[in-house]
Amino acid sequence: MRGVRNGARLYTVDPRRSESAKWADIWLGIDVGSDIALANGMARVIIERGLQHRDFIANATTSFDDYAAKVGEYPLDRVEEITGIPSDVIEEMAVSYASAGMAQIVWTLGITEHHNATDNVLALINLALLTGHVGRYGSGLVPLRGQNNVQGGGDMGAIPNKLPGFQDVEDDDLRARAERIWNHTIPPKRGWHLTQMFEAMAAGKLRGLYVIGENPAESEADVVHARQALEGLDFMVVQDIFLTRTAQMADVVLPAAADWCESEGTVTSSERRVQRVRKALEPPGEARPDVDIIGMLARGMGADWGQPTPEDAWNELRLVSPMHAGMSYQRLEELGGIQWPCYDENHPGELFIHGRLWKQPLESPPAPFIAVDWVPPVDRLTNDFPYRMTTGRHLDGFNTGVQSAGYDSPIRTGGTIDISPEDADRLAIHDGDLVKVSSRRGTIEVPARRDLALRSGLVFMSVHYGEDADVNQLTIDTWDPKSGTAEFKATAVQLQKV
Repeated sequence: MRGVRNGARLYTVDPRRSESAKWADIWLGIDVGSDIALANGMARVIIERGLQHRDFIANATTSFDDYAAKVGEYPLDRVEEITGIPSDVIEEMAVSYASAGMAQIVWTLGITEHHNATDNVLALINLALLTGHVGRYGSGLVPLRGQNNVQGGGDMGAIPNKLPGFQDVEDDDLRARAERIWNHTIPPKRGWHLTQMFEAMAAGKLRGLYVIGENPAESEADVVHARQALEGLDFMVVQDIFLTRTAQMADVVLPAAADWCESEGTVTSSERRVQRVRKALEPPGEARPDVDIIGMLARGMGADWGQPTPEDAWNELRLVSPMHAGMSYQRLEELGGIQWPCYDENHPGELFIHGRLWKQPLESPPAPFIAVDWVPPVDRLTNDFPYRMTTGRHLDGFNTGVQSAGYDSPIRTGGTIDISPEDADRLAIHDGDLVKVSSRRGTIEVPARRDLALRSGLVFMSVHYGEDADVNQLTIDTWDPKSGTAEFKATAVQLQKV
């Protein structure tokens, strides 16, 4: 918002006319699931106009010719047909982006919650490489995280194919180094990601589950199937600060502290800046910080780790993860945070993670263009299911509502099915009318709300109100094979006034 007020030009690409779109110079009301076609169409315009950054491409990238051939298959008339965006608007945005002295592409879950999520992101990375808008001040790729410290969780190795510091667990040398530090063997193959875990539960291959700070009984796509998988477990323990719906299904609940204010530690922002977290309050009752609970469990299983402090755990991380090695608590305090990678205690941290691409000659591997094709959403629209439902968040809500639904808000609309005025008139639906919403997986009844931000054929539901509007009974659990993310954003539904 400060950038807009200072004269930056804002293009918002969103199926809905969101709050951000209302501030934009141009809103591109894209059809759900057509992002790759838009990015490829923009790239074709940039190449045809000769606006690509030739020197950067020659020095820092590979596979440009293959990429140029692929985007050549996306003329503007085809892209307009796929995306629903007028071709002259696509052309203007492409030229504006390529010609700008500084430009950023900012995205959230609207890009990643699709069956081709990774390809969506690759299409945006290709645009940045094409124009040189990466690795330098004011330009870059900005995936905004949906929750505090999502970045930090990934950094610590909470990904099934990575050790701490994003080291590949299947790399024999990296794994052996970690094994020497930990004095313990590490499985040589990657584990299951979340969606594969649920498939394994359903198949009887995964029999026990330890859930920390997650509420999959409400957050998973095709949640009826997910709940059946959870109910079929032999044993489940949930560690959380609330008695969530998942916790209510557990055999054992471990009450956790709210570590953001009831424990010491660190947090990592989307710009890779690690900062200190300081304890402000004592946990209530029997609640304990996560690190204490995990230590107690280890003792119960016969591995006495003593009573490690958060700083002890952090220093162990610094031994395992080279990109965190220079980040002592003392330096984090003195500098107010440090951006990784930070390889030793004399290293200032990297301001631009991809600044390496501007060095001549290049001292590290070049960045490849990876050509990707558009494919439509899996849940196709038909006469029986003619409306496209997309899901998302409200400004005053948080995820499944566990942390936010108990508080009043003057802007809260609650659990509704939001419908365009045109579709509401055609179906004779008014605000507050009960509507039966059905997909190929289930049916729920929910109050209607007419929303001027929606175009005809598009409906919207938020994810915060599982008790009143259990939207994930409708969503499809088809998932991206590269990331494991389910296609929450593109469900085909029918509507019927009750």
